[in-house]
Amino acid sequence: MTIDTDFAVGSLVKARGREWVVLPDSNKEVLLLRPLGGTEDEVTGIYRALETVAEASFAPPDPRQLGDYRSCRLLRDAVRLGFRSSAGPFRSFARLAVEPRPYQLVPLLMALKQDPVRLLIADDVGIGKTVEAGLVARELLDRGEISRLAVLCPPHLAEQWQAELNEKFHLDAKLVLSSTVSQLERECRLGQSVFERFPFVIVSIDFIKSDRRRDEFLRTCPEFVIVDEAHTCAEAGDGRGSRQQRHQLVKSIAADPQRHLVLVTATPHSGNESAFRSLLALLNQKFAQLPDDLSGRQYEQARRELATYFVQRRRADIRAYLQADTPFPDRLEQEQSYKLSPEYRRLVEKVLRFARETVIDPQDTSKHRQRVRWWSILALLRSIASSPAAAAATLRSRAATADSESEEEANKIGRHTLLDLMDNEATEGIDLVPGSDFEEEQTAESRVRRRLQEMAREAEALEGAKDEKLQQAIKMVSGMLKDGFQPIVFCRFIPTAEYVARALRERLPKSVQVEAVTGLLPPVERENRIAELGAHPQRVLVCTDCLSEGINLQEHFNAVIHYDLSWNPTRHEQREGRVDRFGQPAKDVRVVTYYDGSSDSIDQIVLDVLLRKHNSIRKRLGVSVPVPAGSDRVIESILEDRILHGKGSSPTGDQLALPGMEDPRQQELSQQWTNASEREKRSRTVFAQETIRVDEVARELEAMRTAIGSTVEVADFTRQALREYGAAVSQKGKGITQISLEGTPRALRDTLSLNKPLLKARFELPVSDDEIYLNRTHPFVDGLATYVMDTALDPEGEKSIASRCGVIRTSRVAKRTTLLLTRIRFHLTVQQSGDERTLLAEDCRIFAFSGSPQNVTWIDDQAYINELIEAQPEANVISEQSQSMLSQVIDNLSLLQSHLEGEARKYGDELRDAHRRVRAASQARGMRYHVKLQPPLDVLGIYVYLPKI
Repeated sequence: MTIDTDFAVGSLVKARGREWVVLPDSNKEVLLLRPLGGTEDEVTGIYRALETVAEASFAPPDPRQLGDYRSCRLLRDAVRLGFRSSAGPFRSFARLAVEPRPYQLVPLLMALKQDPVRLLIADDVGIGKTVEAGLVARELLDRGEISRLAVLCPPHLAEQWQAELNEKFHLDAKLVLSSTVSQLERECRLGQSVFERFPFVIVSIDFIKSDRRRDEFLRTCPEFVIVDEAHTCAEAGDGRGSRQQRHQLVKSIAADPQRHLVLVTATPHSGNESAFRSLLALLNQKFAQLPDDLSGRQYEQARRELATYFVQRRRADIRAYLQADTPFPDRLEQEQSYKLSPEYRRLVEKVLRFARETVIDPQDTSKHRQRVRWWSILALLRSIASSPAAAAATLRSRAATADSESEEEANKIGRHTLLDLMDNEATEGIDLVPGSDFEEEQTAESRVRRRLQEMAREAEALEGAKDEKLQQAIKMVSGMLKDGFQPIVFCRFIPTAEYVARALRERLPKSVQVEAVTGLLPPVERENRIAELGAHPQRVLVCTDCLSEGINLQEHFNAVIHYDLSWNPTRHEQREGRVDRFGQPAKDVRVVTYYDGSSDSIDQIVLDVLLRKHNSIRKRLGVSVPVPAGSDRVIESILEDRILHGKGSSPTGDQLALPGMEDPRQQELSQQWTNASEREKRSRTVFAQETIRVDEVARELEAMRTAIGSTVEVADFTRQALREYGAAVSQKGKGITQISLEGTPRALRDTLSLNKPLLKARFELPVSDDEIYLNRTHPFVDGLATYVMDTALDPEGEKSIASRCGVIRTSRVAKRTTLLLTRIRFHLTVQQSGDERTLLAEDCRIFAFSGSPQNVTWIDDQAYINELIEAQPEANVISEQSQSMLSQVIDNLSLLQSHLEGEARKYGDELRDAHRRVRAASQARGMRYHVKLQPPLDVLGIYVYLPKI
């Protein structure tokens, strides 16, 4: 077959008995085509040597197929909702399965002003940093500036990232984990890397940081990299360990000056200034030399420059950004205490006596061995405060510090195991019991080991009825369930979580589903268990801190119980952030800090020294401030004095009470924390995001909504179209739409593929368990829009609710006025370094004129045109007159084409200017945008409005 015709991107062709639109990436031999009015799923490649492809033209409306006053708006909305290559300043928004909140456009606009993109997104927990980072990646992909993407994250967050990219951004990313890499490598050609074979990957940063894997990744690293939980990649102070390996990996990634890099973390500053600076240096090496305090006029330029890379906002900053309400739940906080039973108290006192006898052993003056014993005893005290199960397991386990070789190493292991430091290597493994057996292996029958075994048996005997902490917790959980809450119970150790879950299953009604999730489960199994648990009407999740970071639990849970206090307030904030975040359907979330109310408890020390101070600062500033660096040593010192020496306590020496602020170490820590909060307050002012102005965001937001339709228009179209087809559509509560398709055409039901007789939906997040979120790319909305458009454009098909023409009488016009609904296609050409990419941009515009086609007066007032779309008929028009009026316009369309194409070219210039405006930085590297109209315009609909007689 001879091929003698080239078809431009956006042109109409006819093949296989239907019309198609030519898409980018077509060439002379193979055409990539989308059916006219079809979806992305119907895109087809046609080999021209085997099939006939001819030019096609878009037929005008048939004046005999008259519609009513709703037709113009329904058809316009159906067409716009079907666009995936829309016009407007952003190339990606028509492909998103979520409408970004206005405040989420700020990081995107910041990124588009950079080339390459280097950004630290440090918004508070629960604001939507994943969406913000994903927006940047999707936009650069759709602009053709990148073709590959990698997300580096802790392994337990990989599945969540994969789901987010797939559900919200339609990106099919592969998981690169130790458990999946072998399978992925089998799909590669000889010598081909996984990162070359698959364009979108989610990579476990702990898997890829090893030397062999790191070198392979760096050699084939994608152009765009997102690093989640980026605070774990800050430079380690000692220059060793997994943390330093992660830092070196990301530093090597950042070393490529052309690579785009987005760092994501809710805790960029852990109280360690040098670690924070090492993160900033990944964005720009000069930031490594910034002073700790950037306030003052002499640092104004440095602040301005840093603000172009760094965005950090509180909830209060964005709750009503651009008058768009972003609903966050109200956090209802309370403290609840318990008292130990007499039997439990006796075991605690026995452990304290054992501590004082063994840690300071006159016969062993080795500082190293003393530190090993100290950390072993502290491990025992933490576990016995957690549960009898954790105490028994710890008493029977070898101490984590027992095999250390120096005092320094013992202290390092002990602090990272027991003090909940936020600069720990990761959350994996932190819920294992630390062990308390510090004896040498050859002394298996020693007196110390016999005492440990004896105390282990005593601890086991306390399980159940003699454990007041457990008994009161069961009542508390039961009360929450009765109040309509679905709680998460956070425990410190795996044995505690399993013990509490068993007890709750035994004591709660059978209708309540209880599940335990701990670090013993691989990340995939954790996700599965949570999903299964979420399907039950009443549910309780008992877990460890393996779920305290990253994993979003707000869809299924709305309360948190700190069964075990963390010794780092930031960990509490992370736990609570699993439910207290945007997307939480409940109006209120409940948080309970549960502690031993005895005046001599370790819990009281942690509460007084850390947690209450943290909460007071958070409530005052509206944001959490990490505990100052070195606080672990202060806590350690205070605990050591209380436990080993009984300083400041009762005459018996058994008291651990911390009487107010009397301890100078606590006073010093409190003052450091206060100073840090003041610095944070100044920092929030210093780094307030002023590089992107509110009016700039508003302008691009309006342009986006004009091009693809807003959430309100999606909702209005869906409800109206379904009603026109005979569906039962009703409002059930604020924002809830209930839909029954019974009575609708069979073809529509087949298109929408609804598997349930009744659908409860919302058009804005958040949604509850029994509701679905309908956005413009949801298969239900997409299918409905496609069905409306296909039936309207197919003259041989069944009658559509959105006819292509109509005539009505209304008092809103003084003389005959005609609306022309048009579809416009543009070539958007991107040129850089000799390469040229042609993209397709589609727009839907309504033009209006008064008078006859031979004597038109064009109307430019868009507000007036929008009013006409909503006009309702006020008098009848006979069919013959309607057909005559429409035929007059159709027969003279050629007289109007010159003006239509001239206006379309103006829209093309606006489109070009919008792309240049939001991506100004790319022009410095020689990137150029050109927009060319692909004539003729498709006249989709003609609607005539006659004055009321």
